[in-house]
Amino acid sequence: MKEYEIFSSLKVPCTSPTVVRLDGRNFSQLSRKLEFEKPYDPEFVRIISEAARLLFQEFSPKLAYVFSDEVNLLLGEIPFAGRVEKMDSVMASFLCGAFTRKIMEQDDFKEKISATKPISFDSRVIPLSRDKVVEYFQWRQLESWRNCLNGYSYWTLREDYSKEEAMQILHKKKSNQLHDLLFEKGIKITQMPTWQRRGVGIYKKGFEIEGLNPLTNEKVISQRKKIFVDWELPLFDKEFFRTNSLLK
Repeated sequence: MKEYEIFSSLKVPCTSPTVVRLDGRNFSQLSRKLEFEKPYDPEFVRIISEAARLLFQEFSPKLAYVFSDEVNLLLGEIPFAGRVEKMDSVMASFLCGAFTRKIMEQDDFKEKISATKPISFDSRVIPLSRDKVVEYFQWRQLESWRNCLNGYSYWTLREDYSKEEAMQILHKKKSNQLHDLLFEKGIKITQMPTWQRRGVGIYKKGFEIEGLNPLTNEKVISQRKKIFVDWELPLFDKEFFRTNSLLK
């Protein structure tokens, strides 16, 4: 029967930069059940970022980029010999388990989560050429900004209008019109927290550690890399990827 497993040999080219994008399934329903704050719930963002950090520890990618219910991994070493089925299934299930464990640690959510459907994530493997890596993450960061602008616009309108009325007002509005709408309500969207506008990054960053040379009894400075959760991401560009050694 092995011959019927027709997709099991499907692989990504191990010499190409590869991204795995994971998305929460029906997280809008989960958000309502758990009564998350709108448009952003800091506790939810902390939980999914911590789950992504556990995923980072397990698979050692170069970068994990998180916004909304989405996690993007820029892989370093390609796991499972590049087998797409394996990468999709294991990473999605790992993130699901990590997210569920983290959310169950919160007393505010523990009782409510038992009344929801099981949490799940979907996953897709995206092979890229080297010159498209920065462009890919710029694209996702632009989506993070759109989510921020649209989310604040919608939930600001919901203070005075029904769901249907708010959607009708927002229909076909351009970004500059949404800026004006929010400004009239006293909201300066460009001054919202960086993590809301640009997402959260997880990558390894160099730190200086002071030690003692046992032979000379002199202080020495050495470099170590630790996983860093960046809540103040800049706009993605080639310099960010070069400085943090994300394109090697």
